[in-house]
Amino acid sequence: MAQIRGTAGYNLGNQNPFSGPGRADATNDPSPLDAIREQTSKIEDWLDVISDPVKPYLPAIGRFLIVVTFLEDALRIITQWNDQLFYLREYRHIPWGLTHLFLIINVLAMTSSSILVIARKYSEYAVAALLGVVITQALGYGLIFDLNFFLRNLSVTGGLLMVLSDSWVRKKFAPAGLPQIDDKDRKMYFQLAGRVLLIFLFIGFVFSGEWTFGRVMVSLLGLVACVMVVVGFKAKFSAVMLVVILSIFNLLVNNWWALHPHHVHRDFAKYDFFQILSIVGGLLLLVNMGPGQFSVDEKKKVY
Repeated sequence: MAQIRGTAGYNLGNQNPFSGPGRADATNDPSPLDAIREQTSKIEDWLDVISDPVKPYLPAIGRFLIVVTFLEDALRIITQWNDQLFYLREYRHIPWGLTHLFLIINVLAMTSSSILVIARKYSEYAVAALLGVVITQALGYGLIFDLNFFLRNLSVTGGLLMVLSDSWVRKKFAPAGLPQIDDKDRKMYFQLAGRVLLIFLFIGFVFSGEWTFGRVMVSLLGLVACVMVVVGFKAKFSAVMLVVILSIFNLLVNNWWALHPHHVHRDFAKYDFFQILSIVGGLLLLVNMGPGQFSVDEKKKVY
């Protein structure tokens, strides 16, 4: 664009001085998309300067936040062991013995896999185990048809896919004979899938609760950011925007620490709080890695 503006008005190129506005003049004025890109680029540069001290730690923070909901869930099962057994036996009608096995496997899988994710060791197996936990808990606790639970866990799944992409990005060595292009393509597809799934939590937030003016404004702003994340247009900026919105919402709405220990909604608020932290972790990995090749930002670099 700068080159076009620099030659405009000097009859350079194929411009005809006796005809109407040439192609250079037609492209002189920036499109609305270019104007938005220019403004968001300035904000991104400003955010880069502010976040520079924490950039080296951003992947570790993101991975920890993604699995923190699994660690909290494992701790909750251990501390509420008898209540968990009673619910599975009396309400889900799971036979005695299988209830113990179900809880033990879940605790071991969540704890060990979360540690592996944080340590960046065997990420593929760790993510597969955590995805298995999400599915088995949905079936075991009878939440598979709960829309809110479904949307939240889609977002958690998106965060886990971002963990896989991050682990593939960081691989420095591949065994001889393995096709490199396949790994690259796999990373691109998983980045796209993770990016898309991350936004489902916000969709659930938009369509639940009472409508107020503030809620409408936050929902509109968040939906715009979600669309930008999905298509990969200024994905880092929009991911930061969602991180801020979700963090404020989490602190104000899911403040489980302010509730009485025996309050009926305390466990639900605590569960929601840590699940949102997991989605925030996935968004932080998106900020660190970028949207990948299937994005408007990447296509802009090509053209």
